[in-house]
Amino acid sequence: MSEYGKLGIDYDVLDASKRDAIGFAQSTSHLLAQHGASAVEASRGASAFVLELAGQHLAFVVEGLGTKSIIARRWLDDAGEDRFADIGIDAVGAIVNDVCSVGALPLVINAYFATGRSDWHAGSTGLQSLLAGWHRGCELSQAAWGGGESPALPGLVSPEEIELAGSAIGLVPAEWGPVLGEELRDGDAIVLVDSAGLHANGASLARSVADELPEGLLTAMPSGRRFGDALLDPSVIYVPLVAELRRRAIRPSYLSHITGHGMRKLMRAPVELTYVIDELPPVPEVLSFLAEHAGIDARESYATFNMGAGYAVYVAADRARDVVDAATACGMRAIVGGHVQAGPRAVEIAALDVTYSGDELELG
Repeated sequence: MSEYGKLGIDYDVLDASKRDAIGFAQSTSHLLAQHGASAVEASRGASAFVLELAGQHLAFVVEGLGTKSIIARRWLDDAGEDRFADIGIDAVGAIVNDVCSVGALPLVINAYFATGRSDWHAGSTGLQSLLAGWHRGCELSQAAWGGGESPALPGLVSPEEIELAGSAIGLVPAEWGPVLGEELRDGDAIVLVDSAGLHANGASLARSVADELPEGLLTAMPSGRRFGDALLDPSVIYVPLVAELRRRAIRPSYLSHITGHGMRKLMRAPVELTYVIDELPPVPEVLSFLAEHAGIDARESYATFNMGAGYAVYVAADRARDVVDAATACGMRAIVGGHVQAGPRAVEIAALDVTYSGDELELG
């Protein structure tokens, strides 16, 4: 069993439940017809659901931050530093990075802040920071904050914690159409765009590791930076990159937000192709430190965390350098990390001598 599995987080179980849900959801697609709309069924199981309405394609997603907000609360208690603005950005990033992975640019983002007690909002030091961070995330996403919901759920959410989630609607550029992997071809390049560190997945394992360290989140890593401080670096929002690709008329054949499942996410498209990675980005110190102290090897760490690659752009080989240039223009670092080739559905990372087969990622 993986270290994540020992914490009660088993992606095989979660993915099976997602496939069951997709089956029920698909049986409702016909209800869209009464509104003059239709489902793009190929988007079932993708990072966002796509529908066609009045000649336009809209993308919709609901996503949550997970348990990273607990790290922010503990950091406030232990270090006296308010990092709730950063997790506000994280939550928005988790939402919009999924929306833009089907080729859509977000229009509206809604928030969901659930607490264990209503006075969390009245008395929390972090609330104003959280609101400012969510606002900043919307600005980075070039999308409006539409509203949201903030229930108090005693008995369901711990009194001292807040659960962050939200939804977004995006518009697919008419000249693109939905990007769902159907255009992936043998020979396409895979451009890997750097992450900022942990991003929004793996926080439960990070907390478990911190609990075993003598100084917890305050533990200094080899650089001298404290572990908890680095864990809270906000996620990169990749919407500006997708917008820049559109501006430069670079249509990707696929896009992948590398979150849970780590590098296995590179084979999310439901096609029989092999994804070969020849070069990897540098691993952020916080992730190498986390993997080392969690006692997990390269195979498990690259199947759990982003390990420095937060997003992947698949494109015709002759446009790969153009994607790297577009990323640079957006203040992001990217490399041409590999290529797509004919073969069974798998991810091969030559530098690590690691291969993930298709049956290790089933998202519907």
